[in-house]
Amino acid sequence: MTRGFSQQVHCNVNVIATMKTNSEREECLYLELSNHTEDRIFPLHTSIVLFLMSYCDSTSIKVFLVPSEDAASSLLWKKGTAANIPINILSRQELPPVVRSCRLPAMVEKDGNFCRAGLAVVLRHIIQRTCDTDCNRKDVSELLGFKKTCLKACAEVSQWTRLCEISIPQAVEAFLNNSNGQRAAIPPEILHLEDKLREPVRVHNDDKIRRQKLQLLSKERTKDSVGKGSTQSLGCNPSKEADTTPDLKKENEVTEMGSLELRTALSKLTVEGVPSVTSREQSCIRKVKTTDLPPLERVFAEGLYFTLTDVVLLPCLHHFFVSLGVCQDETLKALPFLVRWYQHVQEVSGVKKAASSCGIHLLKLPAPSPSTAMLTPSFCDSKNDKTETTDLHFRGGPRPTMSKLEENGISAKFTSHPCPQWSLDWRNLPLAVNPIEGKLSSERALRKQQQLDNIISIVTKLAKPGDTIVDFCSGGGHVGIVLAHTLPLCQVILVENKEESLVRAKDRCDNLRLKNIWFIQANLDYFTGSFEIGVALHACGVATDMVIDHCIKALAAFVISPCCYGFIQNTEKTTFPRSQKFKKVLSYKEHMILCRFADQTAVQLPPERRIIGKNCMGLVDLDRAWSAEEHGYLAYVSSMEPDTCSPKNNLIVGSSSARRLGVTA
Repeated sequence: MTRGFSQQVHCNVNVIATMKTNSEREECLYLELSNHTEDRIFPLHTSIVLFLMSYCDSTSIKVFLVPSEDAASSLLWKKGTAANIPINILSRQELPPVVRSCRLPAMVEKDGNFCRAGLAVVLRHIIQRTCDTDCNRKDVSELLGFKKTCLKACAEVSQWTRLCEISIPQAVEAFLNNSNGQRAAIPPEILHLEDKLREPVRVHNDDKIRRQKLQLLSKERTKDSVGKGSTQSLGCNPSKEADTTPDLKKENEVTEMGSLELRTALSKLTVEGVPSVTSREQSCIRKVKTTDLPPLERVFAEGLYFTLTDVVLLPCLHHFFVSLGVCQDETLKALPFLVRWYQHVQEVSGVKKAASSCGIHLLKLPAPSPSTAMLTPSFCDSKNDKTETTDLHFRGGPRPTMSKLEENGISAKFTSHPCPQWSLDWRNLPLAVNPIEGKLSSERALRKQQQLDNIISIVTKLAKPGDTIVDFCSGGGHVGIVLAHTLPLCQVILVENKEESLVRAKDRCDNLRLKNIWFIQANLDYFTGSFEIGVALHACGVATDMVIDHCIKALAAFVISPCCYGFIQNTEKTTFPRSQKFKKVLSYKEHMILCRFADQTAVQLPPERRIIGKNCMGLVDLDRAWSAEEHGYLAYVSSMEPDTCSPKNNLIVGSSSARRLGVTA
């Protein structure tokens, strides 16, 4: 009792402190309004954000709709906004400058330089802000999932983020715009989601829940045997009881057994927590192997629990179901798992109220029959087929691949660093500029200083007064902060997905009172501003290629130090090899061999392996540089000085102008 009272007092103190903090930093949310009807708002990203705000009862954020010219004249959009959330209209020209550099949705502190952009980033921040204001909102905090990582990873590496941010909203919008009341094929993205809902459930500590389910199955089988007057022994035989015959599966749907997963999922959203079986597990239940336990029923999108993923998908799939019209019954037969998911979501407390507040009137869809759910063939997306075609000419290992390139006149080429002796006077710089202020040890800080010297020496030769320099994948802002301090006539923008890193960078800049720096928490694709120079220190895996592509699209110069070559792989936007010269010689599989061995440069490895790793790094980055040259750039690969400052010491430098690059072709 005393412990609960102290927790409540502690919570109340936090609420008061948070309310003061929130009032001091009022935040504004900017949402796009491209189109609307009486029952929905486009783009769906806007509908999703408003639905989450209604579910969270979030009223402390000032909301602005930014309409297109076609949408500005009508007031129908009011029917799709939450009744308890005041909405303001703002033209695109009136947006804060930092927001104009981003794709909406975006949030920014009032008169501030810290912007959060992109659907997943904005949704996660709304959840965090709600929990900071009211620590009793367990239903809201649980939306972030196990370890609070739901939709935290970018779309390039997370299937669920890609589905929620890109695939499903775009597919549903296209379906709604093109159906025109006529029968249309189910979008492949919807079928892919249906297929994912068929996958086995994987949750933390699922062994305990599966044993509870087995015990309930055992109890129900025993009751059934007694009710039928069975003369057989009712001893514990879990392996037999775990057998799921068609009759038992059908029975489970109307008994306590079939509802265990749903009860567990819904109870996690309450203060009481997950229910447990009141009676102690029988010894025979405890002895059952994990592989013999009954599987768990998938209740929500990512498994057993209601998360932010479900919040994102609900408005999208609701509008899809509504648009089916007369074709609804036939289409729903092909989507039994999505229909069941749609029904489960409606059982979550607060969902119906939040949906109704946003003008979303949830449907009562016919329940899919068990046979339909079990027998409907799964959708197979050929793009996601993991089978690889056999390469008859493939030779494993780095040496055969490197020899194959040499036979075709391709070898690692390193251009001398243009400023090998250049260095900042770190001793006379403010402490907050020094990497040691970023919570690094003195040894790591020295190596970081050397890395920064290599990049900043090139950037200072490229930069002109008035230029905008973007530090992509900025982390704690080691590069961007030094650039903002040493180039006060340039505007510096830090783009980073991790909030904690960007907040730490902002604190350092506040101490320096820098006025020429912005902070944007977003995945790279959500930054759309113009700039002259892009930099990245140790951009991981394919992030290096994304930064180069972003710079080429903006006709900007770039200075990039790649990292984590072993994480390189084909994505929807990026394929390897990058350049036509490499594509003519190497297959994807052979290029991946180079990438894997390019990570073999750690100081503790034998010298011979490090040399091979360095050459593989040089070949991978040469492919990237040649790809940039195919877009009219002058590019080269160099090494940092001294090379001991990092095992990943390559630099890729490029510019669309030979004059600005300072080298001759």
